[in-house]
Amino acid sequence: MNILMISDVYFPRINGVSTSIQTFRESLDAQGIQVTLVAPEYPGAKEEATRAEEMISIPSRRVPFDPEDRLMRRDALARLPKRLQDRHFDLVHVQTPFSAHYAGLKLARARGIPCLATYHTHFEEYFHHYLPILPRPLARLLTRRLARSQCNALDAVVVPSQAMRNALQDYGVTKPMHVLPTGIPMEKFASGDRRGFRQHHGIADDEPVALYVGRVALEKNLDFLLDATRHALLRNPALRLVIAGEGPALAGLKRHSAALGIAERVLFVGYLDRQRELPDCYAAADLFAFPSKTETQGLVLLEAMAMGLPTLGIPAMGAAEILGPRLGAVCAPDNPAEFGILMAELLADRQRLAALSVEAREFAGEWAAPERARQLATLYRSLGSSLQLSEGPALQLPEGPAP
Repeated sequence: MNILMISDVYFPRINGVSTSIQTFRESLDAQGIQVTLVAPEYPGAKEEATRAEEMISIPSRRVPFDPEDRLMRRDALARLPKRLQDRHFDLVHVQTPFSAHYAGLKLARARGIPCLATYHTHFEEYFHHYLPILPRPLARLLTRRLARSQCNALDAVVVPSQAMRNALQDYGVTKPMHVLPTGIPMEKFASGDRRGFRQHHGIADDEPVALYVGRVALEKNLDFLLDATRHALLRNPALRLVIAGEGPALAGLKRHSAALGIAERVLFVGYLDRQRELPDCYAAADLFAFPSKTETQGLVLLEAMAMGLPTLGIPAMGAAEILGPRLGAVCAPDNPAEFGILMAELLADRQRLAALSVEAREFAGEWAAPERARQLATLYRSLGSSLQLSEGPALQLPEGPAP
């Protein structure tokens, strides 16, 4: 079966969408699914595709005020159908709701094949950070209206968590929705060089370390984490917070840590190579601290747990489905002082951390990538066998461990 996947973002742009696409692409081949990915061209970047024919890079331009992202050129997208005219595809899978959505849907309708999309991001909780001049109720209304319109134009929608499914239902989305989280490539998060990472970054062997990995952005609630760390340091002045990632909030967070008087205990290490450096970073930590309340899934939580790293987080949105079972994880209140106290207590309790580590590895194994790819392949074949699926019920797929 041949799938055309189209996205407004992919590596080297690092985020959950890129990671999800890569993880599924690497696992779908074993299911007899051939994926051709269409994504923006990133000048100077090495192509991530393993074979040239699997990747079509579309000329792109800069996005104003956003140096990390690229916008596929309209004229280049308009030529895409001609570039693909000799290629057979059974289905189009859209990964983002911008240019990719409209180009993918148009191509699918022209060919008379199904089109589905994965709704990765809870945009309602994002836009007010980046468009502060727009009143929040208006931004929320516009976001919901756009999501409803786009989703109802598809044949089916994939969501990474039940929380996101519920949100889209509240928006008025009526097309079949399938809860299918991104799986974890367990073999990539099996071990790391704890001592090497610590030595490289000047962290003592016995120093307790809390870690955040992810985009350093306003919606990730990282000011909260810094505030919590200040409270944690009052109980344990030796602990260190490591923040791995980059993004538009980085400069502000550095200023905030200085204003709190904790700059010497907060280490910003930037983006890390996922194949080599990131597993070492996970291995170097003692606790994964995750304050975000806007995740539709929270892939980094599962990555950390696959490495045997206990997690502390706020059980909100999709993250609740990972944190809620309390297997290798501790749920924290949405209060920086209480979050910080828990952080300090956990880092001081080596016996409890060891027990949580065992639970975390076992729990993460339930989210292994091959099984998630099998479920997605089943959905593809179901859609491909009937163009009328949009009129019928959603395919019943396992929805991951219950919260």
